[in-house]
Order: sequence, then C-alpha cells, then structure tokens
Amino acid sequence: MADIQHPAVTPFSVLTPRERDVMDYVARGKPNKIIAAELGVSQRTIEAHRARIFQKMQVRNAVELAHCVLAQRN
Repeated sequence: MADIQHPAVTPFSVLTPRERDVMDYVARGKPNKIIAAELGVSQRTIEAHRARIFQKMQVRNAVELAHCVLAQRN
C-alpha cells in the first residue's frame, strides 16, 4: 500500500491568503488604518480579519502574533 503524505498542518495553514497578508502587516506593527489603505479595504474589514487571525492563531494581541510569526520564520 502506498504511503500517502499529508502536508503539515501549521497554524498558518488555516489562514486564508488575505488573512496571511493582514497578519504580515499586523506583525510588523502597522495600524489598521494603514493596512486598510494599502490593501484597498475598509478599517472594519481589517478589524474583522484581525479578530479571525487572533482566534485561529490562538493569540490575544499583535505582540503575541508577531512572536509567533518570528518564531515560525526562524
């Protein structure tokens, strides 16, 4: 029987591509207003993305998120 390998599931893999975009901005300390302007969406949309990202990544704030992002990249 062939061994089927499944891609590794990481906290980042559950994020949508747009959530990953927003996560990168948040991890770099960018405010919602700037993220919204650069991505061409409303601040409310960014707030919704942030809430889902924090929930999916199981973090409480942007500092914890940045720590996870940096830890993953090293």
